[in-house]
Amino acid sequence: MGPARRRDALRLRGGGSPPLLRLFPGRLSAFPLFLLALLLGFASLLWLQLSCSGEGPAPAGQPRGAPRQPCPAPAPPLPPHEEPSWAPHRLALLVPFRERFEELLAFVPYMHRFLSKKKIRHRIFILNQVDHFRFNRASLINVGFLESGNDTDYIAMHDVDLLPLNEHLDYSFPEAGPFHVASPELHPLYHYKTYVGGILLLTKQHYELCNGMSNRFWGWGREDDEFYRRIKGAGLQVRRPSGITTGYETFQHLHDPAWRKRDQKRIAAQKQEQFKVDREGGLNNVRYRIESRTDLSVAGAPCTVLNILLDCDTNETPWCTFG
Repeated sequence: MGPARRRDALRLRGGGSPPLLRLFPGRLSAFPLFLLALLLGFASLLWLQLSCSGEGPAPAGQPRGAPRQPCPAPAPPLPPHEEPSWAPHRLALLVPFRERFEELLAFVPYMHRFLSKKKIRHRIFILNQVDHFRFNRASLINVGFLESGNDTDYIAMHDVDLLPLNEHLDYSFPEAGPFHVASPELHPLYHYKTYVGGILLLTKQHYELCNGMSNRFWGWGREDDEFYRRIKGAGLQVRRPSGITTGYETFQHLHDPAWRKRDQKRIAAQKQEQFKVDREGGLNNVRYRIESRTDLSVAGAPCTVLNILLDCDTNETPWCTFG
C-alpha cells in the first residue's frame, strides 16, 4: 500500500467522517440521522413516481419523449368473500319495490354499510314490479327467492322504508328458525304479537318448507299475517331480538303517509279471502317474467335490480287489477 493510501486508511480508522457526514457540523445524534434517512427515502419514492408517470426528467440513456414504464399498481384489497373474518354464510336482502326512489337512494348505501360493518356477506336485490297490476309484496319476495342464486343461503324479507339504527340487531344466519328483526316490541308502528313484517330472516331451507308466501295478496297488507300461519304450520318457531334497549327508536321509518298513499282497497271477495290460509299457492305457482336484470351502484353500494312482470289469473284473484 502506497503512502497516500495508508494515510487515508489511517484517517478513517482514527475517526474521520465520511464525506456526506462532513456536511453537518459537530457530532451527529441519532435523531438527525433518522431524519436524513427519512428524507432520502421520500426523495427516492418521489423520483420513482415522477419517472414512471412521465413528469420528471427522462432516465439516463432513454431518449426524450420515449414512453415511460407504467407505475406499479397498488395491491387491490381482498374482497369480502376472501376475508376469513367475515361470516361464512351469504344473505340475500330481498326488497319489494315500486316507485319509491327517494327511499331506495337512502336504503341501499345505508344497508350496505350496516351489513359490511357487521361483516355479513350479502347481496341486495331490488324487486321492482313493472307490470300494471296492483302491488304484490309476497309474490315479489317469492320471485326474489327464486332468482337470488345458489351463492346465498338465507334471505331477509326487508321493507325499503325501514332502516335499523341499533348496531346490535342481529342479521346473522338464522339456523334455529325464522328471526324477526323488526319485532313488535321494536317496530315503530306495529305491535301485535303475531306480526312478522318489516324485516324477517329465514334460511332458504325454511322458506321452502313454508312453500314461500301466498300470491293472492294484491294491494297493501295481510300477506305477513298469512305467512305467520304458514311458519307455524311448518313447525317452525319465530325468534326475536333480546337485550335491545332502544325500544321504538330502534328503526327509522322513512314512509310519509301524507306523501305516498297505500293501496288498502278491498275489492269484492278480497275482504273475506284476506283472512284465509292459502294451502296450495306459494313458491310452486308464482307466475312472472324477468324483464331485465341490472347490476348497479348507488353511492358506491352494489345492488341488483330485477324488473319483474307479475302475472295474474283474474278468475282466481279478480282484485289484482286497479279497476
